[in-house]
Amino acid sequence: MTTPSQPVDGLSDFAELMAHEQEFSGDGIDPAVRRRRRRRGLIITAVCIVLLLAVTGGYIGWALTAPVNPPAVTTRTPEVPVGTAVALAAPPVAASAISIAGADAYLGETASATWSVTGTGEPFPIASITKLITALVILDASPLASADDPGPTITFGKADHDLYDVYYVQGATIAPMPTGTSMSLHDALAAMLIPSASNYAEALSRQIFGSQGAFLGATRAWLASHGLTGTTITEPTGISPSNTSTPADLLAIAKLAAANPAIAQIVATASVSIPGAGQLHNTNSLLGTAGITGLKTGNLGEGTHSLLYTATLDVGAGAPLSVTGVVLGGASRESVNLTVVGALESIRSGFHQVPVATAGQEVGSISTPWGSTATLVIAETASILTWSDTPIELTMDIETPPTYRDGTVVGSVTWTAGPNTVTAPVKIMGSIDPPTEWWRLTHPSELGSLMDAWG
Repeated sequence: MTTPSQPVDGLSDFAELMAHEQEFSGDGIDPAVRRRRRRRGLIITAVCIVLLLAVTGGYIGWALTAPVNPPAVTTRTPEVPVGTAVALAAPPVAASAISIAGADAYLGETASATWSVTGTGEPFPIASITKLITALVILDASPLASADDPGPTITFGKADHDLYDVYYVQGATIAPMPTGTSMSLHDALAAMLIPSASNYAEALSRQIFGSQGAFLGATRAWLASHGLTGTTITEPTGISPSNTSTPADLLAIAKLAAANPAIAQIVATASVSIPGAGQLHNTNSLLGTAGITGLKTGNLGEGTHSLLYTATLDVGAGAPLSVTGVVLGGASRESVNLTVVGALESIRSGFHQVPVATAGQEVGSISTPWGSTATLVIAETASILTWSDTPIELTMDIETPPTYRDGTVVGSVTWTAGPNTVTAPVKIMGSIDPPTEWWRLTHPSELGSLMDAWG
């Protein structure tokens, strides 16, 4: 008997699988082994989670505490100003020379010798400037102990009195000298120098030396002893055009006269009253003008006006400057005076304060990778004293500050011109804020080494 075939489909297969379930899920794997495997899986999973948390926590800790690159500082050197050049006008005279003491650091090492000179340097008639030499020669033979020392008494006789008429007819400057007039040597020198009295020059030189020949011999010896080889003196008054000197010699003579207390006091006196000589007025009308303190005028008529002068100039350079100058061969007394005053004023104006910085002037900037910025500024207004267009040198020194807060001084700017130096601090304007936590977490490449987090 034949058994009919059983249908085969998905349900029958599933039934068969269920029938053999015990075969697959029964005791083929030990339950203990299964539990151990499960525990191992849990442990591995837990370790992975712990490691992930540790790595994440370490990164966060490192990112929030790791050092960041310092701010980038960019500087730019301020423009260096240039002082206004001073041009000394050529004086409209035959020759001139100027010496300035106390300004070698500004004007050059030779300024105290001869700073400025015009003309050929040849000897030129000096007229009554001669009387300054006469006074120096007399005081070399009969010195006064001080500016107030009257010295010996001089009595003028009839021969001296007659000189009044001699020089009057020659058109020379004279002062009263009655026969028998007595006065101190100091007063006699004042009568000679202040009004430029020629009769006093000859009378006094004869009284001291005994004769004009003896005076001229002493004068030649005095000139030689001081190296004044460019000067020739043939008589004591200057009325002769043969009395000549060079600008260089006259600067030296002026300094010798200014160093003599008695002469310096006399030539600085605008007017004086002397018994016998009367009221006397200085021929140097510039006394007290533009700092002028002396010394002596001279002229032999139109086109021969001269002035040997000293002046004190306060130019803001500490001690005042001592100026010694001479102009020879001016057209008139007025033109000579204008020339001298102009020269002194140009020297004074040549020393000026040049502004080099203003407070708040930017000289740089600070920037960070996280976008915080600030500027570097000069903290103070500054200027420097210079002569004319003397070059101004600049140096800037910027250091890394401990903090980048507003107002922190980070360096300085220094300007130097001649002997002077001025320094102004450089500070931060604006504050550099620290990076945010989010920026730290999202910019690991801008932070320090990751190994820092693991010690």
